[in-house]
Amino acid sequence: MLSRTLRAIPLLALAAATGAWAQYPTKPVTMIVPFAAGGPTDTVARVVAQSMGKPLGQSVIVENRPSAGGILAPEQVKNAKPDGYTILIHHIGMATTPALYRQLRFNPLNDFDYIGLINDVPMTLIARGNFPAKDFKEFLDYIKKNKDKVSYANAGIGAASHLCGMLFMSAIQTDILTVPYKGTAPAMNDLLGGQVDFMCDQTTNTTSQIKSGKVKVYGVTSSKRVGSLPDVPTLAEQGLKGFEVGIWHGLYGPKGLPKPVSDKLVAALQEAVKDPAVQKRFADLGATTYPADKATPAALQQHLKAEIEKWSPLIKKAGVYAD
Repeated sequence: MLSRTLRAIPLLALAAATGAWAQYPTKPVTMIVPFAAGGPTDTVARVVAQSMGKPLGQSVIVENRPSAGGILAPEQVKNAKPDGYTILIHHIGMATTPALYRQLRFNPLNDFDYIGLINDVPMTLIARGNFPAKDFKEFLDYIKKNKDKVSYANAGIGAASHLCGMLFMSAIQTDILTVPYKGTAPAMNDLLGGQVDFMCDQTTNTTSQIKSGKVKVYGVTSSKRVGSLPDVPTLAEQGLKGFEVGIWHGLYGPKGLPKPVSDKLVAALQEAVKDPAVQKRFADLGATTYPADKATPAALQQHLKAEIEKWSPLIKKAGVYAD
């Protein structure tokens, strides 16, 4: 009788623990963004956070933790209590940091619980409004002839704009002066002010600038044209073959999330990606929202692993390191 009672104790403890998490969340959830406010990932975060708050029954507060390469936020979330009140949104940088940093204080594959994929964002090649080239052919010719004079802005090593620029220079076999900033917003401000010549950035950040005519656009990096920018040809259409860059976003939690908590976060994300308002907002910005069956831990884990395998050899071959 005693042994049967002892065997029951772990089951009772498990039931009690599960019951304790059944009320989750009882307070706001914080979504950590690795980049500055006003940037493209911040935009994605705020759209998703607002929508996820409805099924969760609590506010999802966006908190920016910008740093070079976006490595501070993942480290913070890795070390957070795995109670579901601190989660991480990150883009393709989760797949590129292992190759960019020789000493990284987190492992993207092993130190997090996966929640799911959010969206995929193409990038645009843009220049200051008074840049002399009228189309991509002239742009490419001008860049090659004036490689010692033109400047390329990016949001810092490891940022999407840095990766896109690195691949672009590799594709055209031309090295150009790069000007790193602490975030996309200051880089865009200097581009608009004419202090730098061109940059490659996500449609979530460039669409409004393109439509207002404040910048010149020379192409999109996707395999097909973007619905919100139908008149802008792809770079592949214009002869730059094999150059496709999509900046995907995913949602993560600290390792060890209780299953009831993980299940609620996954369900809330799935509701968000099905939300017509979210889909429309992302479509207006040129982004493709992943279907609900991709807003899952398994889909994000598989995608992250494949992206690490894709980017690591490219970065190592380029010899680019952040430290």
